[in-house]
This record gives sequence, structure tokens and C-alpha cells, in this order.
Amino acid sequence: MRIMINGIDFAYGSVPVLHNITADLTGPRFVSILGPNGVGKSTLIHCINKILSPTAGTVMLDGRDVSGISIKEMAKLVGYVPYSANDTFPLSVVDTVLMGRHPYSKWGTLDKDLDIVHDTLNMLGISHLAMRSFSELSAGQHQKVMLARGLVQEPEVLLLDEPTSNLDVRHQLDVTKMLKKLTEEKNILVIMISHDINIAAKYSDEIIMLHGGSIYAVGTPEEVINEENLRVVYQVESKVIVDDGRPHVILRDAVPMCGD
Repeated sequence: MRIMINGIDFAYGSVPVLHNITADLTGPRFVSILGPNGVGKSTLIHCINKILSPTAGTVMLDGRDVSGISIKEMAKLVGYVPYSANDTFPLSVVDTVLMGRHPYSKWGTLDKDLDIVHDTLNMLGISHLAMRSFSELSAGQHQKVMLARGLVQEPEVLLLDEPTSNLDVRHQLDVTKMLKKLTEEKNILVIMISHDINIAAKYSDEIIMLHGGSIYAVGTPEEVINEENLRVVYQVESKVIVDDGRPHVILRDAVPMCGD
């Protein structure tokens, strides 16, 4: 699967958010989108999966403009896991995850769908929650259930908006490592928004760093994560060392602002 983003802009009314975003992403690969709050990370993936329409430019999915792909077909090709599960479904975990199989629903296919759901719950280590009510779960459990719902779509592209935001450190590592493994075992393109620079550096094949609504840097973790980029984009002083062949950030201090 190949996603070509060609010069897209996006604005909420008169407020510009994205400007001239151009990228060429080909799977299988694990891509992390980094940048501080408000730079347009979520807006970018919403333009990729048709939740939002760019005000300029195009997003191409294997040579097809996503504006011409139906919602149902998009759901088979592109899975999406939102930032957090604000909805509290009055359903069991199994039924909540089963909603991800809707694009494939046909008469007589429920047994296959349930097999896929249970396999996914096992892979995420949450099979014991299968019959629990989704509305009774913790924030971290919610996040894993929503990840399961995205995975059962069996997509060729998986978009995730901070999928580890409500997880403790151990489970952040487990989930991110599993996403990296998915690119290899399921042959898919995983694109993840992250605020954890070190976890992104540890597992990503490619990093896209946004700044001011535009791409500031793109490349391997070694190419993108350096002290100068962090100073400009995040306004922090840091020391970047190499750990097991990957950059690792040690934060020093915030860059003093004018008047400080």
C-alpha cells in the first residue's frame, strides 16, 4: 500500500492548520508523526482517512484519490484508532470490537468475524475482558479495545492517534512493539501519532516531524531526532545519545522565551 500526500492544506474556517504537506509513504513500514500540541498531527491523519477533506492538494491511496473512494471501501483499506474512546458503548467488549467487522458483514459470516475478534483480543492480551461491558473499563483498557476494533478491520493501512496515551510504561512498550511487529507479519503500513519521542525512535522506520503546520523534517529516527530539531520544534534543550543503534533523548530544560 502506498499513500502519496500531494501539497495538502487544511484550515478550520479562516484558521490555517496544515500547509503544503507532501509525503510518500509505502508499506510495510512503521511511521511515527511527531510534533508539539496544535501542529496538525490529528488533522493530517483525518485528511488521509476522509474524516476531513483538504482545502487544497490531494491524498492518493495506491494511485486513487481518496475523495473518490467510498466510505465502506475505505474502511476495508484503512483502519483508524482515535485518540481516546469518549463514547461509552452499552455493549460488551466482544460486540464493541465486532463493530470493526462491519465493512465485511454478510449473511452467514458471523462465525468467521467472531474468530477474528477473539484472535485479536488474545493478541492484545485482553481476552479476559471479552464479556465485560465496555463502559465499565479503565481508560487504558478502553484504548486497547479500540485498538482491537481497528485491527479486526484487517486494513492495509492502520492510523493511530496516540494509541498508548492512557497506558502505563510497560504497556506503552508492549503495544508499540506489537504495532512494529504487525508491519512485518501482516504486511501493513502503520502510521502513529506519538508524544513519546523515545518510544517512537526505538520502533519507527520513519519519522515525520511537524512544526507550524508543515513538515519540518522527515527520515529515519537517526536523521530526524537530533538536538537542533528538538530545540526548534519542541523548544527544549536536550542531549541525544545513541542507545542500541537508536537515538535516545535526555531532556535538559525548556528553551527560554523572550522576556524570561
